[in-house]
Amino acid sequence: MSKFIDSIRESHFLGGRTLKTGISVFVTALICGFFNLPVVFAVITAIVTIEHTAADSIKKAAIRFPASAIGALLATTFYAIWGKSALTFALAAMLTIAICHKLKLDDGILVATITATAMIPDFQDQHFVSFLTRLGTTSIGIVVSTIVNFFLLPPNYTSRIFQSVNDLYGHAAQLLESIVIAEKGASHERSRRINRSYRQLTAHLEKTYQLSQFQREEWKYHKHTNEEMRAFQFSQRKLGALQQITFHLGNLQYVEANLSEFKPHERKLIEEVTTSYMQILKDPAHHMSEDHFVTVEKLDALFWKWKENHVEQEKHFRQHLPPQTILIYELLSLHDVLEEIAELCHSNQRIIERCYIK
Repeated sequence: MSKFIDSIRESHFLGGRTLKTGISVFVTALICGFFNLPVVFAVITAIVTIEHTAADSIKKAAIRFPASAIGALLATTFYAIWGKSALTFALAAMLTIAICHKLKLDDGILVATITATAMIPDFQDQHFVSFLTRLGTTSIGIVVSTIVNFFLLPPNYTSRIFQSVNDLYGHAAQLLESIVIAEKGASHERSRRINRSYRQLTAHLEKTYQLSQFQREEWKYHKHTNEEMRAFQFSQRKLGALQQITFHLGNLQYVEANLSEFKPHERKLIEEVTTSYMQILKDPAHHMSEDHFVTVEKLDALFWKWKENHVEQEKHFRQHLPPQTILIYELLSLHDVLEEIAELCHSNQRIIERCYIK
């Protein structure tokens, strides 16, 4: 059975969470059928309670059970008063949500509301028996999904995290090219395109951080090797550096400086530096050549030259950082971050070769 499940999972036709949902539903239905209990409520609960990690499953199971009890109790109470009326459905749903929220059982609101509303049409004459039956079937769904989530196909997000890190650095390189090298015109479409790309980058970064949090939670309950932990910590340091890069890219997109405002040799230098940055960002090892350092030294000299020669404006207003100077400054700041990444990668070559280079 386990070999069959592994073969389906490796085929990428069904994801791990989808498989676990199907297995939870199957086991739940078997248990309810064996004890001659209503299957629908238990199955619905099993479907909506599969979580990303075993840790989440355990934490939320402890919340969903009392929340479901509240929903079942409210539904029983209102049914005894008004029967199967619209008011019974409305009050059961509203008060279940309100009470669970007040008691900080938010993770159980969905299951509790489903329990409260779905049990009303099938109430038996014995209200207390109906209450115990519905609460029992809901509990079966919660327990089965928690056990399946914990023991079967434990999720491993590390490969997705490593791939996301590579993709993020590649995206950052493309965005840098769009901001610096592409001609700055008055086109609002170009600004919207850059802004959209920047939002996509930050959203992807946030999602990768979320996957990292899932992996940390998962390792609290499942074993991992020291090698896996070192590779994971390395990915987190790369994500931290990428966060800094994202800040600088955010600043660059609002710099009102056009490369045409620079002299030809200055413009060529900025383009060379930007192209070099792009190559470093796209390289999983983030290697820096000696030529790159020479080019950056020239850019540093250009920064101080612009700072000295262009602060005095036509109206004799002293502007310490004109847009052109800010552009150069942000590029130099990017280099500092990239140099830290290069040093980090140099001391983690084995991890890069195993996890980042295909």
